[in-house]
Amino acid sequence: MTHAGPRLTPLALLERLVAFDTESQKSNLALIAWVAGYLDAWGVPYVRAPNRAGDKEALFCTVGPMRDGGVVLSGHTDVVPVAGQSWSSDPFALRVADGRAYGRGAVDMKGFCALALALVPDMVAADLRTPIHILLSYDEETTCLGVADVIARLGADLPRPGAVIVGEPTDLDVADAHKSIYTYRTTVHGHEAHSAKPALGANAVMAAAELVAELNRIADRMAARGDASGRFDPPYTTVHVGTIGGGTARNILPKACEFLWEFRGLPDLARDEIPALFAAHAEVVTRERLNRFGPYGRIETEEDAAVPGLAPEPGSPAERLALRLAGRNHTITVPYATEAGRFQLAGLPTVVCGPGSIDQAHQPDEYITLAALEAGEAFLRGLIRDCAAGWSP
Repeated sequence: MTHAGPRLTPLALLERLVAFDTESQKSNLALIAWVAGYLDAWGVPYVRAPNRAGDKEALFCTVGPMRDGGVVLSGHTDVVPVAGQSWSSDPFALRVADGRAYGRGAVDMKGFCALALALVPDMVAADLRTPIHILLSYDEETTCLGVADVIARLGADLPRPGAVIVGEPTDLDVADAHKSIYTYRTTVHGHEAHSAKPALGANAVMAAAELVAELNRIADRMAARGDASGRFDPPYTTVHVGTIGGGTARNILPKACEFLWEFRGLPDLARDEIPALFAAHAEVVTRERLNRFGPYGRIETEEDAAVPGLAPEPGSPAERLALRLAGRNHTITVPYATEAGRFQLAGLPTVVCGPGSIDQAHQPDEYITLAALEAGEAFLRGLIRDCAAGWSP
């Protein structure tokens, strides 16, 4: 059966994708439904993987033989919010001017998704011997969990790829490493009393201050340890407290205080090291500060998000393939986290490589240059040629 759907240029397809408001707190179902219809027209099989709430979906499609050893092109459909930003035009209506395409998600990362989808007709026509898979995810901007269900199926009821290329904007440099991100919510529970009688309660804010001071000390320890690879900027694991709040009045011992904190770890950092250091100090604060006058308080810490880092795998199939396609002779690191670490944890060779610059992401008047789109198209056309010739890992 011959299929012939609509042939759209990368720019036209990007216009379609940007028009869907897929801010991370919103559904992406309309975008996924449109992509499904587009793939149906070209006879490309796909699976849709909904989240538990049913308001978001990932999509995984395959062009070429349904077998192991192919290449995954992975991109996320969610974008960061536009609220509070001053845009020159509608962020969800692609505007092309001065060699740039402006719109929310244009570079991060609907540009890469648009390129992959726009070249589906060429993939179909190439009669690929090695499959090319396209994976569109959700919630990358919040938890990076939108790929998890599909990754769990690779090698089970879906083909297991030989390489994964996550198309975050790197100006087509090939990134083989990035830091992890682990975020936490710590709540200190105290006991209210008159501030003139501190022995009748427990001050949650002052206990929280001791915990924040400990995070400062841990941050200093990480900075002093440095980065043995010499590849990251900044060259150490970072620890950060973003928000803090508690108390009701100046003359009342605060009943509760909450703060949000994170660390961004180098790839060789054990994920439990910093939480263990923090937990040990929290036990001391609970005993010596909150409960020194009685059983008044406790400290609770919950992990909000856990995004694994990406560790270098020199000479991996993904690295060799991406370096050749991009015309590069060395790899880089990137300062932001991606979904790449989740693929790597599943044993899949993975790199980060995509068109455009991260410098334009997450800000008003986000854009990708037309030149970057052209370079990304050339990269993917090279991949099509390789897979038509039977690339293998």
